[in-house]
Amino acid sequence: MPDRCRPRNSRPGKELADFTVPRYVSACPFPVTAVASDGRTGRLDLLKPVEVASLGGIEVVARGVVEGFLAGLHRSPFRGFSVEFAEHRPYQPGDEPRYLDWKVLAKRDRLYVKQYEEETNLRATIVLDVSRSMRWTGDPRLTPTKLDYATRFAAALSLVLLRQRDATGLIAFDEQVRTVVPPRVRAGQWELLVRALASLTGEGGTAANRALSRVMDLLKRRGLVVFISDLLLDREAALGALRYLRHRGHHVTVFHLMDPAERELRGPAEARYVDPESGDAAIATAADLARAYRTTVERVVAAWRRACRTSGIGYHHITTDTPFGHALRRAAESRARQG
Repeated sequence: MPDRCRPRNSRPGKELADFTVPRYVSACPFPVTAVASDGRTGRLDLLKPVEVASLGGIEVVARGVVEGFLAGLHRSPFRGFSVEFAEHRPYQPGDEPRYLDWKVLAKRDRLYVKQYEEETNLRATIVLDVSRSMRWTGDPRLTPTKLDYATRFAAALSLVLLRQRDATGLIAFDEQVRTVVPPRVRAGQWELLVRALASLTGEGGTAANRALSRVMDLLKRRGLVVFISDLLLDREAALGALRYLRHRGHHVTVFHLMDPAERELRGPAEARYVDPESGDAAIATAADLARAYRTTVERVVAAWRRACRTSGIGYHHITTDTPFGHALRRAAESRARQG
C-alpha cells in the first residue's frame, strides 16, 4: 500500500462550479434540493460532496441526502417486514404508505406510521475507521476529508436502514475501539448514531489489529456489516477479520474510501511529504515518482478488490468526490444481492 505520506503543498484544482447552495437551506428539516444561481435545482444526493457538506451538520446533510435518494428511487432495494405492533411515530417523507395508521389520521388529522417489535430481515452494523489518515483531504475546496465524507455517508445509510426497520448500530475504531452503539430500531436510534458520528475526531493511529479483534468479539449475532475505511492499515489483519465475520455468517461489504488526490501523485516540482499519523517526512520530486505511485495504487486497489470478492465480501472503491446518492445506490444494490 502506498505510504500515508501526502504532499504538504498541493496544486489547486478546478474551480467549484454548478451549484451555489444558499445558507437558508441548512435550516430546513428536510433539505431535498439546492438552488443554483441560474434558478436550476439539484438533489443533494447528487451534488458534489464538498457542496453538500457545507450545508451544516451531519444530521442536516444526511436527511437531505436521504430525501433526495429515496425520491429518486422507483423501487427501494431495501426491504423489511413487520410482525408485532409496538408503537406509533410521526410520518416522515419516504415512509411507505402501507404502514400509515388511517384510524389515527381520521381521529387526529395527523399522519402516523405503525412501528413493530420484530424489526426486519437483519441487524446492520457500520464499522468505521476513524484513524488520523481519515482526516486528510487533497484540497478542502474540492473534497471533504475522508472522515467527513464517511460520517455523512454512514449517517445517511443508517437512516435508510432504520426507515426499513433494520436494526442499525455503529462501531468506530482506530488503534482501539472508540465508540459502540449497539444495533437497535427503537425511536431515537438515528439521533444516537448521529451524535456518536459527530463526536468522532480521527486522532488515533491505524495499528488496528487489537481493535479489529475487539470488533469481531462485539459482532456476535449474524447480520450485515458495512466496513468503511481508507484501508491504510495492515491488509492481512483486516482481511483476516473480515473473512472471519463472513465465515460466521455475516454479510460483509467494504467501502474503500480514497481522496481523488490519492490516485495521482501531484504537486510542486519538489515537495515535503508527511505521514499524517507518524509524522515521518521525506522530500521527493513528484514527477520522478508519479508513474510508480500510480502503478502501486492501482495494484493495491486491485488486490483489495480481488481478495474481498474471492472471500464473498462485497467491495466498492469510492472517491470522496462521488455524490452520496451514488454511494448509497451501491450499498442498496449490494444489500439486495445479499438478500
